[in-house]
Amino acid sequence: MAKKKNFPLRIDPKLYDALQVWAKDEFRSVNSHVEFLLRESVKKAGRLPKNEDKEIEED
Repeated sequence: MAKKKNFPLRIDPKLYDALQVWAKDEFRSVNSHVEFLLRESVKKAGRLPKNEDKEIEED
């Protein structure tokens, strides 16, 4: 598994609360749910080279 990058994220408390409920509904942590949402958005936008798209799917 690839090493994960840490970075601080400042987020509106109401948005965090909504993400927390959503993550709980999906049986994920908030962190993993945010990563999931970002991954899906990046793939949908076609922002990853093809070889990196496969690497992300395997993680």
